[in-house]
Amino acid sequence: MGEPNSTTGAYDPSEDSPPAPPPPPLPPRQSVSLIEPHQKKKQKRVFRVFRSVFRSFPIITPMCKLPIIHSTLPDGHRVITGSRVTGTLFGYRKGRVSLSIQEAPKCLPTLVVELAMQTFVLQKEMSSGMVRIALECEKRADKDKMRLLDEPVWTMYCNGKKSGYGVKRDATEEDLNVMELLKAISMGAGVLPGNSDAEGPDDELAYMRAHFERVVGSKDSETLYMLSPDGNNGPELSIFFVRI
Repeated sequence: MGEPNSTTGAYDPSEDSPPAPPPPPLPPRQSVSLIEPHQKKKQKRVFRVFRSVFRSFPIITPMCKLPIIHSTLPDGHRVITGSRVTGTLFGYRKGRVSLSIQEAPKCLPTLVVELAMQTFVLQKEMSSGMVRIALECEKRADKDKMRLLDEPVWTMYCNGKKSGYGVKRDATEEDLNVMELLKAISMGAGVLPGNSDAEGPDDELAYMRAHFERVVGSKDSETLYMLSPDGNNGPELSIFFVRI
């Protein structure tokens, strides 16, 4: 039994109450084994070797000329490069959806943008069959120029309607955890169990992952075109990065 309070002489029942149990720990996070992107470094190294070997060859004038194919696109919109990347759209249903771009599913993200749209809204738009997301930013002075995908803030439009601002950010621990869980998946959609302090462990995280064709039109425009597996008639998604 508890003793009378020494100052008031009254009985304090809290002295007999057992201590409150500690809160249950959150589920353990997945250890991250993603690797650094290497494609760009490899391409640069191969290009340097090729250039050094090519320069050692004598200059030979060809006997015939190949036909020149003229582009019908304006100079500012000619395709410079094209490559395939892995894109993942993911987020909690009541939270904002994020876009992660990876060189390959096993690599660390090269770009993460938090889009100005809730996940369930994007799912609804995707059900219509075609989604066009445009991320626009203003041109900088030449002395302040940075790479297009390094821009920190974007004005976002979805199917022609302004929806707010997209923000580029460094990959968080949770972003990396999601990419680790999806490392074995190259294309697909589904849900993952929640593991967020903000959303709670019972909330589900929806994701959609696919290959994207990355087309660089100029230093101020890039586009990601989602590729459907085996030419299936699935939803179409294009993401435009534009500096105007």
